[in-house]
Amino acid sequence: MPPEVDNYLLIVPLFIAVAVGWWLGRRERKERSKEQSKRLYSNISRDYFTGLDYLLNERTDEAIESFIKALEVNSDTIPAHIALAKLFRRKGDVDRAIQIHQNLLARPDLDRSEFLRVQMALARDYYAIGLLDRAENLLLEIIRQRPMRETLVKAQRLLISLYEKEAEWEKALTAADQLATDERKLLSRELAHYCCELAEALIARHQYNEAQGYLRRSEIYDPNGIRGCLISARIAMDQSQWKLAIKHLKLVVDRDPVFVSETLDLLRRCYDHLAAEKELNAYLKRCMVNAPSTSVTLAVAEQIKDEQGLYVAGSFITEELKKRPSVKGFNRLIDMHIEHGAESARDSLRVLRGLTGQLELSKPVYRCNNCGFSGKSLLWQCPSCKKWSTTKPIQGLEGE
Repeated sequence: MPPEVDNYLLIVPLFIAVAVGWWLGRRERKERSKEQSKRLYSNISRDYFTGLDYLLNERTDEAIESFIKALEVNSDTIPAHIALAKLFRRKGDVDRAIQIHQNLLARPDLDRSEFLRVQMALARDYYAIGLLDRAENLLLEIIRQRPMRETLVKAQRLLISLYEKEAEWEKALTAADQLATDERKLLSRELAHYCCELAEALIARHQYNEAQGYLRRSEIYDPNGIRGCLISARIAMDQSQWKLAIKHLKLVVDRDPVFVSETLDLLRRCYDHLAAEKELNAYLKRCMVNAPSTSVTLAVAEQIKDEQGLYVAGSFITEELKKRPSVKGFNRLIDMHIEHGAESARDSLRVLRGLTGQLELSKPVYRCNNCGFSGKSLLWQCPSCKKWSTTKPIQGLEGE
């Protein structure tokens, strides 16, 4: 949704809050003279309709200034001030949002629910501007006050996001433990990755037992996670437990076949150590049926080449390319023709291979299915939209 639409949607409740706040305030001040009420109405109406005119003409900044003049800080217009501050924050003017919230907190007549609401809004300001220590302290204070469930959940989830931003994975997990079960389930994917992050750090220090503890916890959070399988396989391989590594890697095809390509090199290493080439061949044939991809096709083609020769392997790739065309598969087929083709055609094929090779190298390998960010490395958290487990190997002509 465009930012202008967001601004309009936010200003609509601001209109309503201003109007209702003025109307309620006018009722409570009936003892004032009619002249004062008339003047107040005139001022508010003028500023209100001036702001509306600015908004309709897409002059958002001028509209905001007019609405500020129309607001009178009392218990009836506090929601309007909070909405206005939220609009400032969305526009990037966080300092003005902070000033509004701090002014509201300084009022002695705020009731508890209003006070907590403004505190929560101020914590979001601090988070947005990068003052994470202040945001953390404020969120912890809100949680200690045991607010209503809705406010409590918002504070807890923002605190978890804050710890994620700081890569404080253990703190994030601890904060998540305070959530209700149904709320924690909504974060199961994120929590599984927090455990994997901690496991990765422990593996770097060769603390395998501790790492496996976090991986088991990751499985509890997300029983269909791919990252945990790959990490567990790496630990097993580091300890020469080849069969255990194969067991972890084979889980991937059932959980998400798109990631089978990430397991093939690791599987080949494991089967090579076990001298179990036939078992690998049988597994790859099953993958051709259940999880076909260019990487699987090329792996099978290499086995055919070793057993039946280059010509049969080339024919196999050609038939598979008719079903699943890909640049990577086409390049391997050209390589085979250069290797054993006629000498008169090799120069032309090398030129063609140079061009198609550059095309393959220039293309990304992975893409986020949420925002479209692409790159050549598998990143479990998208650096653009910050979502977890949304980046996968690209499928189709330029991928798998």
